[in-house]
Amino acid sequence: MSANTSKWEELLTPSIVREKLINTSIFITAFEVLKQSIVDRPRTFFAEGYDKDGPIVGAEYEAEVLSRNKSPTYASLDWIKHLGAIDDSDIQAFERIKNTRNSLAHELHRIFLEGADFNLVERFEELVALLRKIEVWWVVNFEIPTNQDFDEQEIDEEGIVPGPVLMLQMMLEVVSGNEELLNHYRKGASNAEAAR
Repeated sequence: MSANTSKWEELLTPSIVREKLINTSIFITAFEVLKQSIVDRPRTFFAEGYDKDGPIVGAEYEAEVLSRNKSPTYASLDWIKHLGAIDDSDIQAFERIKNTRNSLAHELHRIFLEGADFNLVERFEELVALLRKIEVWWVVNFEIPTNQDFDEQEIDEEGIVPGPVLMLQMMLEVVSGNEELLNHYRKGASNAEAAR
C-alpha cells in the first residue's frame, strides 16, 4: 500500500479524523485557558472595580503591566516573571505552546493531508505545567495570604489544584468517555432536588 493510499484511508476513517479533531480542539481550548489565566491575573489584581464586562482597570494597570509590551499577553507574562512566578524557561515554553497552537489553527490541513506531528502530547503537558505553576503561585502568594481562614496553616502546594487546571482535567475525562463525573453530577443534582 502506498503512502498516499494510507493517508487517504486515514482521512476517510471517521474514528481517526474524530480523534485528530478532538485533540486539536482540546489543545486550542487549553491554550485559551492558559492565555486567559496569564492576562486575567494581573488585570484582576489591579482592578479598580467591576462592571458587567469584568474588571475595571486604570492607570496603575497601564503603568505596571501594559507598559511592558504592546501585547497584553506578553506584558502580563513579563509582569508575572518580574514577580518571580515564572522564569525565562517558562517564557520559552509559552513560545513553543503558542507556536503549536498557531500551527494547529492555521495549518490544520497538514495534520490530515500530510500526517504532520506537532508533538501535541509533549506540548500539552508543558501547557498544563505552566498553567499550574502560574495558578498555584498566585493562590499561594495572593489568595491564601489575604484569606484569614488559612492563617497559621501549613499549605501543601502539591495538593493545590487550581480551577483552570481542574477544568482541563474534567474536559479530558469527559472526552475520554469517562462518565463518572456525569454520574456524580446527576446524583448530586437529584439529591439537591430531593432536599427541596
